[in-house]
Amino acid sequence: MIELTINNIHVKAEEGMTILDAAKSVGISIPTLCHMKDLFPTGACRMCIVEVDGMRGLTPSCAYPVMQGMNVNTNSSRVRRARKTIVELLVENHPQDCLVCVRNKNCELQDLSEKFGLREHRFAGEKKDHAIDISSASMERDPAKCILCGRCVRTCNEIQKVGAIDFTNRGFKSNVTTPYNKGLNVSDCILCGQCILVCPTAALREKSSLKEVTNALNDKKKYCVVQIAPAVRASLGEEYNLPLGSNVTGQVVTGLRRLGFKKVFDTNFSADLTIMEEGTELINRLSNGGTLPMFTSCCPGWVKYIEQNRPNLLDHVSTCKSPHEMEGAVLKTYYAKKMGIDPLDMYVVSIMPCTVKKFESGRPELTEDKMPDVDSVLTVRELVRLFKMAGIDFDDLPEDNFDNPLGESTGAAIIFGTTGGVMEAALRTAYFKLTNEDLPNLELHDLRGSGGIKEAKIKIKDTELKVAVVNGIGNVDEVLDEIEKGVCEYSFVEVMACPNGCINGGGQPIHQKQDKVIKRVQALYELDSKSKHRMSHENESVLKLYDEFLGEPNSHKCHEILHTEYVDRKNSLRKKG
Repeated sequence: MIELTINNIHVKAEEGMTILDAAKSVGISIPTLCHMKDLFPTGACRMCIVEVDGMRGLTPSCAYPVMQGMNVNTNSSRVRRARKTIVELLVENHPQDCLVCVRNKNCELQDLSEKFGLREHRFAGEKKDHAIDISSASMERDPAKCILCGRCVRTCNEIQKVGAIDFTNRGFKSNVTTPYNKGLNVSDCILCGQCILVCPTAALREKSSLKEVTNALNDKKKYCVVQIAPAVRASLGEEYNLPLGSNVTGQVVTGLRRLGFKKVFDTNFSADLTIMEEGTELINRLSNGGTLPMFTSCCPGWVKYIEQNRPNLLDHVSTCKSPHEMEGAVLKTYYAKKMGIDPLDMYVVSIMPCTVKKFESGRPELTEDKMPDVDSVLTVRELVRLFKMAGIDFDDLPEDNFDNPLGESTGAAIIFGTTGGVMEAALRTAYFKLTNEDLPNLELHDLRGSGGIKEAKIKIKDTELKVAVVNGIGNVDEVLDEIEKGVCEYSFVEVMACPNGCINGGGQPIHQKQDKVIKRVQALYELDSKSKHRMSHENESVLKLYDEFLGEPNSHKCHEILHTEYVDRKNSLRKKG
């Protein structure tokens, strides 16, 4: 251990620890902008500078290791003046539109301005002038609001390993942009939105669908229905300062009804339906010598990634639509017919923790006779804005239940929201289908947690099934390389583009604390453990849907309504799923 002094406090720190972490260990907060936990520090923004005795200049605490006997001052007048000047310079080169900005009251630059007491404009000069990139169906990029912290670049390059954005030019002309400054829609971007979660300002944001949704709700000819994803119920409460991991399902249902939606459904229903289809597809591939390993298809970011980078492996991807697209398809066929509603008059809205689902809902492959399965997708953040616009006080909302029959679900569907959940749910049902017995232990802990690639072996009769869960798109190439080399031993692989799965999706409440994600995950597993039914094949409403409308899993009708095809985006050729 190394002993040093920080703000006259005696501190013991491990060798190699940075000044920033040592200060944090004794409750001393140092402001940062470019710093990202678990990534190699760059010290680029200089917000974390401190004064160290014996050193001539100010020292970036995020990048400087502690030393024996070091005396550090994190709050001297010299340090405060330097930090304030940095913030002032950033503000002067920033659009002065806080009141109409989507990140108003949730902006790190705004917070720092308040913290350092900025009350006047001391610097004047030329400002950057950039066009807003609105080419993508899911995201918008506003370079004028970029403060060059580099967190989005590092996330895209080092965590997601997509590399769709990077720094260009130098000095005043420095900018974060796509290759050749083209739109996001023609870059390698998979629209996962992880860059939005780390952006301190509104330089990156989701493309709003609020206007389309409110117009539909105000159209008396439209029969507006809505569905919410598993992860939404465990995260939305954060926006109202509720305890982390609070289950707000009942309040969300009531709030959506008060917005004017005719029916409120649970995407968990179609998550169970997905397991019935995907599990059956896996069994058929195992039994009939189909293409293995089979990949899950629930994550549209992952689907877009393989279409763009490894289209030669598309045969490995399940042909099942994602759960919310399945729900939309069932709503506009089975449910519309059952209720006597013209599908053209039905407007389906999905509340998702995801940004790329906006892109997914507009895919031609998920449209029938110019009628999309899902008409609009709102992120969790957009739903909160919609509640505020409508004057709905979330704290006082009573709890209500989903509408049926597309509102019933099992515990297996709930855990779809976290990494490993789809695999765990699929194995519970696949094991039963093959043995007519329940999986001895429904909780597959080997597939849980935040590891990059998690493996498990499941013995089904005389066959040992080796499966894997890929947590975050940045870890998938290792598996894809093994397949191309012909050495992959897996039979089934789950891939989620966002680290920790949908619970940490790009459309979730913006945070910088990992403990929030952990609490959300714990909430989903707790809901699963308390569920009356914990296996998808126990969902009576799903079984009734097959009996009344679909026939058996993977039937011809199922393939017409619940399955899809994919596109070779690398070579611009259409490829059947």
